[in-house]
Amino acid sequence: MTALHKKILYRLVQVPMRLLMMKPQPKPAMFLGPGSAAQLCDCIASLGFKKILIVTDKPLLDLGVINPTIDALNKAGVASVVYDGVVPDPTHAVVNRGIARLQQESCDAVLAFGGGSSIDAAKVIALGAANGFTTAQCLGVNKCKHSALPFFAIPSTAGTGSEATFIAVISDDESHAKDVAIDPSLIPKAAALDPEVMRGLPRHITAATGMDALTHAIESYIGKWENDETNYYGLAASRLAFNNLTEACNNGDNLKAREAMALASYYGGLAITNALVGYTHAISHNLGAKCGIPHGLANAMVLPHVLALLQSSATEKLADIAVYCDMGSREESAQALAGKLIERVWALNDAIGIPRTTDAIKAEDIDDIVKAALSEGGTYPSPRFLTKAECRGVIDAIRA
Repeated sequence: MTALHKKILYRLVQVPMRLLMMKPQPKPAMFLGPGSAAQLCDCIASLGFKKILIVTDKPLLDLGVINPTIDALNKAGVASVVYDGVVPDPTHAVVNRGIARLQQESCDAVLAFGGGSSIDAAKVIALGAANGFTTAQCLGVNKCKHSALPFFAIPSTAGTGSEATFIAVISDDESHAKDVAIDPSLIPKAAALDPEVMRGLPRHITAATGMDALTHAIESYIGKWENDETNYYGLAASRLAFNNLTEACNNGDNLKAREAMALASYYGGLAITNALVGYTHAISHNLGAKCGIPHGLANAMVLPHVLALLQSSATEKLADIAVYCDMGSREESAQALAGKLIERVWALNDAIGIPRTTDAIKAEDIDDIVKAALSEGGTYPSPRFLTKAECRGVIDAIRA
């Protein structure tokens, strides 16, 4: 794809997106801290809902993590129906089964309980059910006439920030290519950031999802659509992640660290709602679709390589993050500060056990991954376009 073609694609795709994102977006009412999930249940009852579909995955249901929330809803007078069919990177079929379950049970609201996959699936279930649509009919920008059914969220991981965004990512059943539904009504009415829910999260998932939050923070800040509000959230999320992720990984019972990471995830979500992401996400999305690499893990491995490529184009902004996160002072050159930030990302990855390479990438898939990543990345407000050689270099660098 030539530079001219990239510019044309960027304009065609980004004009409707930019018009949408320039509008002030609602923020969910937020309950924060231990016990906040129960507070959210009381809120749902106070709003008059009688029967809610809980969208989650089977492992969380089997572990009993969701039981206190079911009990709290029942105590508050809200009946619940559990749909536990969510899998990582939920597909059209997964979401369509959820829509059918909601319609069969005549639920009047939706509650997501889980990670980004459960939250994304719940969003499209709520949107599809409200419009009598299948998943495919919901995908795209503002494709639905009616707003989603009232939707609430209890994240069980600290990373995706999906509890703050109007975007849901859904995968094709066969190709596993990712597509999005974008609609302002996909922002939850309210959410709970409860560290008690996240207490038992395994170390490797804590690490990968935490790096997803950090990637949101950094990419939103260095992109071309940043503004004063997204800059605040990006900087705050970066500081929270750098200061708390290692402790959350090493001591999962530290609720203070868990809560800080939940807030980092939420702030990162608020930032990307208006500022979007960049090439780290473009590459990691396609590594996930083609190679099955979990999204947060792919982001973690790719991020320092992409930042190194963009260092000369985003020097001042990378320096801003470094100073805000106490990695240096303004007396140093911006180039030196940007370098310190990249080194700190490498060090954090190493400290929390993120591998530098993976054997999941097959040589015969690289060309397809590069092509898809460049196509997606060309629609994001990155500091500059990456070349084919640069994109391939990132993939080669993380391939074992």
